[in-house]
Amino acid sequence: MRSSVLSVSSARTALSATPPLDRSVAPALPTRLRPADLLRLTDEGAEDVLAGRYDHLLPANGEWPIDERWATRLLADDEVDVWLISWTPDKSTELHDHAGSLGALTVLSGALSEFRWNGTELRCRMLTAGDQASFPIGWVHDVMRAPDAVPGAAASAGPLDPTLSVHAYSPPLTAMSYYEVTGHGTLRRTRTVLTDQPEGDM
Repeated sequence: MRSSVLSVSSARTALSATPPLDRSVAPALPTRLRPADLLRLTDEGAEDVLAGRYDHLLPANGEWPIDERWATRLLADDEVDVWLISWTPDKSTELHDHAGSLGALTVLSGALSEFRWNGTELRCRMLTAGDQASFPIGWVHDVMRAPDAVPGAAASAGPLDPTLSVHAYSPPLTAMSYYEVTGHGTLRRTRTVLTDQPEGDM
């Protein structure tokens, strides 16, 4: 043990000499960015995509993949990753968390269905163009392109109707854990993977 470490008794003395705080102290997070910062980044990213600033990163000929989700990184540094994701019908991310990263998204076009674990059950919400959501550490959800709103309409995805969202993660994603709901109404972790892909492997 280093000699500079306080002994237990001197540490207690130092703590007792510290005046009490008149406000609660937020727990330390692994990033200086907060959910509001990530929401702002995804909103700005969505505006930049709409303004054509990232056209050079979009699929060739404007043809969006129709079989698998597609993503491109819009911004990357040591603090945050920002991604554009295109969603296809019937392809969910599976229930997952973002390990030690905070997250946020802005829906750019189309609509997403999010199934979030609230501690006792899965709750569903729909996020449509312009909607935003943030994900604190420990958030477990499954995300997919929302079914078409018109009853009886065939699900489609193509160059004229992509479902797009911009996502931000801080710190940048390094791992994700996947879960299943048990017959007892609890979550069971099924696997943990190292990844830097947004919302799971494409």
